[in-house]
Amino acid sequence: MSEMSRFADNYTDLSVESGLNAGFQFEFSCEVCGDAYRTEFVPYRGARASGWLNRASGLLGGVLDKVTDAADTLAESGWGKAHDAAFSEAVEQAKKHFHRCPRCRQYVCDQCWNRDAGLCVSCAPSAEIEIEAARAAGAVYAAGEKAALEGIREGKQMDVKRRRQLVCPECGAETKGGKFCPECGAKLGSKAFCTECGTEPSPGTKFCPSVAQSSRRSCAALPRYFRIGRHPYVR
Repeated sequence: MSEMSRFADNYTDLSVESGLNAGFQFEFSCEVCGDAYRTEFVPYRGARASGWLNRASGLLGGVLDKVTDAADTLAESGWGKAHDAAFSEAVEQAKKHFHRCPRCRQYVCDQCWNRDAGLCVSCAPSAEIEIEAARAAGAVYAAGEKAALEGIREGKQMDVKRRRQLVCPECGAETKGGKFCPECGAKLGSKAFCTECGTEPSPGTKFCPSVAQSSRRSCAALPRYFRIGRHPYVR
């Protein structure tokens, strides 16, 4: 019984306890790949007989109620013993379709069994498969390295000095650095900064008040310091 319990820790009970479809069926899974083997369905005749009596009683207006109650009780009392017997038989069926690895103690299907090594593929992977997997991994690594170098080359050619408006001021959508909003079509512009001190202007301002104050000259006499484009302190 202990051997059966060790084998049967990866099963699903598909049995039906009552009704016309009552019977026993179990599904056992490979502990490596998860593929399943389903045992043959074994009818539970006690519950089926009770189901037929219940149907007949319904057709006869409940005349057989006492008989059906007795049949239900009998079927329920015999369910446990019949279920254990069916489960033991199902385990014996399933063992023919699985192998127990002596190293990890797991039960695996034929596809996950290394016959030459007498171990599961988790404990004794196929050398040929591992070679091809390593080859593929190496190709991916080399391609990634090559792609990174290509990205560096392309990045060096990009204009990183131009400031980009990443959020549309009209609708709030992400612009991804484009010249027009992809959602509302609004034209996007770069922010303006003072060419002397880098101050960002307030709306409607044409001259930098900070530079005008430090130079003690009137704003009208100063050149137009605000320019659209690169921030003077961004190198």
